[in-house]
Amino acid sequence: MTNQNQTGWNFDNSYARLPKSFFTSQNQNPVRSPNLIILNGLLAKSLGLNVEELQTVEGVEVLAGNRIPKGGCPIAQAYAGHQFGHFTMLGDGRALLLGEQITPQGDRYDIQLKGSGRTHYSRGGDGRAALGPMLREYIVSEAMDALGIPTTRSLAVVETGEKIARETYLPGAILTRVAASHIRVGTFQYVAKWGTVEELRILADYAIKRHYQEIENGENRYLSLLQEVINRQAALVAKWQLVGFIHGVMNTDNMTISGETIDYGPCAFMDTYDPETVFSSIDVQGRYAYGNQPYIAGWNLARFAETLLPLLHDDEKEAVEIAQDAISGYMNKYQKNWLEGMRAKLGIFNEEKEDAALVEELHNIMLKYRADYTNTFRGLTFDKMEDTPLYGTPEFTKWHELWQARLGRQDESKESSLELMRNTNPAVIPRNHRVEEALEAAVNEGDLSVIKKLLNVLSKPFEHSPEQEEYCKLPAPSNLPYRTFCGT
Repeated sequence: MTNQNQTGWNFDNSYARLPKSFFTSQNQNPVRSPNLIILNGLLAKSLGLNVEELQTVEGVEVLAGNRIPKGGCPIAQAYAGHQFGHFTMLGDGRALLLGEQITPQGDRYDIQLKGSGRTHYSRGGDGRAALGPMLREYIVSEAMDALGIPTTRSLAVVETGEKIARETYLPGAILTRVAASHIRVGTFQYVAKWGTVEELRILADYAIKRHYQEIENGENRYLSLLQEVINRQAALVAKWQLVGFIHGVMNTDNMTISGETIDYGPCAFMDTYDPETVFSSIDVQGRYAYGNQPYIAGWNLARFAETLLPLLHDDEKEAVEIAQDAISGYMNKYQKNWLEGMRAKLGIFNEEKEDAALVEELHNIMLKYRADYTNTFRGLTFDKMEDTPLYGTPEFTKWHELWQARLGRQDESKESSLELMRNTNPAVIPRNHRVEEALEAAVNEGDLSVIKKLLNVLSKPFEHSPEQEEYCKLPAPSNLPYRTFCGT
């Protein structure tokens, strides 16, 4: 343990004060020769941390899991989950929660080391992580934050100096992940399956106190908890769809109670618009395809509702009816969020009944002509559709006339619509070929300049600057589908 706390660590460990069955205290697994690859200075400062001290030998050893920071209490959290529809016992098999950092503003964030070694919950494997997947999570999670999408954040990536075995031997690494919390739907499933009703109540009360204090004294706070989680997930998944983000592994252990995006394994952003797009190498049935994500979120929320039944009402039948009533409203909430977002992407301020049909027709045309999702909306924003496959087609010409007429039926000016579209349609996303280019340079050549330039561009997605033009370009045509891997 460090004797000094010049770095600014200010830990509390409220989760570690919950029932012992919720977690396992864990010894750290030191690595051979930690080397700081990348550090998120702005995030560090917002957490109240000293950027310079984090880069010292002692600071890097904390980020590598070799040293416990002052006040830290390393634990591995227990949880279960439906993985591709199949229920199983899980838990942090390669991660350690160091503690909860209390910021100068009084906010609370989990500080977790991902790839820190085997734990009580490891299910085979070495509990380690490779440098490439950890850098991928750093890139994509920070891009999501810049896009205004609730997400876990990445504080640092440290190379361990050790090789790990996957298909070949790869350089090992540890990611420091920052989250509002790591309480998942799967956490509730674990306690509902293997704990007592009283332990379930303790977990629910903890989640409410941590994320939804405004409902703490409500008449039925557990129903309110269910409703609030539904609201946040409906808003979150709508935001995913609006930028073409595909999570890849929407298992119930990867859905947070806080409403943050978590676990950037085989994730990617869609180029060509197609609802059936799947990138994950393990999603052979397309369960988590882009077009399925809203429905899978509803399925996951139903599993969450099931865990709360003993708390919703003493009578099981009555509890089921309460839960079903809450869940039945999810899809309408999702659709409302998504349509509001689509209106903004098209510069529309007010509501008309025909808006959904207008949006649907645009997507149909994009699908038919295999248009790039992001660049289509970017082209509409600046009236530069010449470089898209939609340009000059009869379907798009007709649609464009309907859209222009729709914009004319609102009080706001064309300049206001343009400003709304500029602030809603990103110029840049973490395009897959750009991410791979950055990872290859960093992992294979030790060149971090490519990843740093990419991160800088992604940090200002709505800037629409000339410097971003090259990052808007599509990858070269390929006969092979793009595939991502979870890195475990």
